[in-house]
Amino acid sequence: MAEIKDPENTLLIELKDGTVTIELMPDIAPLHCARIKELARAGAYDGVVFHRVIDGFMAQTGDVEHGNADKDGFNLRRAGTGGSDLPDLKQEFSGVPHDRGTLGAARSQNPNSANSQFFINFGDNHFLNRQYTVYGRVVSGMEHVDAITRGEPPANPDKMISMKVAADAAS
Repeated sequence: MAEIKDPENTLLIELKDGTVTIELMPDIAPLHCARIKELARAGAYDGVVFHRVIDGFMAQTGDVEHGNADKDGFNLRRAGTGGSDLPDLKQEFSGVPHDRGTLGAARSQNPNSANSQFFINFGDNHFLNRQYTVYGRVVSGMEHVDAITRGEPPANPDKMISMKVAADAAS
């Protein structure tokens, strides 16, 4: 695991193969960083599937409304159609490029519609630059991201076992 420089702005995502460590960028996208930490602290991401995983492109997850495979009534066809009960976020586009391992905010056509869903880029996806908010980057465990089952949606999707803010996981 990578050395954690700022535990308050570091996420630990537990996947089937191991831990993915993500450094958030609160100086670039403070609203998005605050939102993902709020939802992680509430346990909202635990059990949520990767509902859209495109080889060479990205792995998308974070539908806390319809994407939790551990909840009764889970329907994979609905995963990816929801958000959280919190309001949508204003876009925070920046010059940070969508490079391999960066965390981007998923949204609809409306640039101010990001909520809880996010994606991790498998490759450099610079065509997304300044169109989607970048607010973090994988600093260790990218091999576990690379191992996520592909599909739109995958027949048997992988899920986030848990997501924690590193400051809270130290105990």
